[in-house]
Amino acid sequence: MAQVIAIANQKGGVGKTTTAVNLAASLAIAERRTLLLDADPQGNATSGVGIAKETVELSLYDSLVEGQPPGEAVLPISALPFLSVLPATQDLVGAELQLVERGGREAILRGILDQLQASYDYIIVDCPPSLGLLTLNVLTATNGVVIPIQCEYYGLEGISQLLNTVRLVQQNFNPGLAINGVLLTMYDSRLNLCRQVAEDAKEYFGAKVFSTPIPRNVRLAEAPSFGKPILLYDVQSVGAKSYLAVAQELLRRVESPGATIAQPVAVDHGSEPAINTAPEQFNASDNDSSAVASAPSPTESAAVPDIPAPAPTSEPEPLPEVTTHE
Repeated sequence: MAQVIAIANQKGGVGKTTTAVNLAASLAIAERRTLLLDADPQGNATSGVGIAKETVELSLYDSLVEGQPPGEAVLPISALPFLSVLPATQDLVGAELQLVERGGREAILRGILDQLQASYDYIIVDCPPSLGLLTLNVLTATNGVVIPIQCEYYGLEGISQLLNTVRLVQQNFNPGLAINGVLLTMYDSRLNLCRQVAEDAKEYFGAKVFSTPIPRNVRLAEAPSFGKPILLYDVQSVGAKSYLAVAQELLRRVESPGATIAQPVAVDHGSEPAINTAPEQFNASDNDSSAVASAPSPTESAAVPDIPAPAPTSEPEPLPEVTTHE
């Protein structure tokens, strides 16, 4: 059975799609059969791996609304043999309205993923920037959620709303839903504000915060315009190293403490960098950005974090209690 992991945050611009694309690519580099499921009507995860949205014949919409077998919509990524994509198009905008009258509407995606689970080790889902019916379907269908948080002033605001939604889903639809981790994005260790947000997030979520943040990186920002994950665009960039470190930490949390990812090596073949997996083990310390915290032990990762409010600049929102699972 596949591990189904949602990349969710109702705020836009926090790095959800970048994280979904590059985390899926990193797991594929680790030779885990990985499906990237694009549940965002904008379809940026689809174009981010080189699939032109106008060429997509079948998409997630066809499976959700029309009942088409999802396997017929899955597309392989030739440059990464262990990665496939279930694409999204703008048709998905109308899915919430078309599904709202259906019975069991919150569990339709779960039925779709049940048909795909046996074919993959990991299914990474890119959520839309909202807490609507599509996101509810994703949270109902997944084993866990990774929450990207932008290292800026508003980064932690509104997180209580997402956590409250997670708690309600746990209570009513999916008691096995866990918070797999919290990922700090757009991190710059030179800025006091970024360091303060990182400290607040660690106090807020404890050991759930990934030890490697994702830095601001030009190559990481350029990669989507070429339709490539960062591992295919510039494997030696700090962005690529950061996502490999996060993927390795996720494997250690989900699979075993000894899980590793081999360091990919870029081979110059003109404009198309090829990826080889060298025997050298990837080490998160190769990342040029500052780590937020040392990697948690398996015991720390399994612990249920307390969720006190971070040190705020204004009156904090009341925070719900959220149950996390192994």
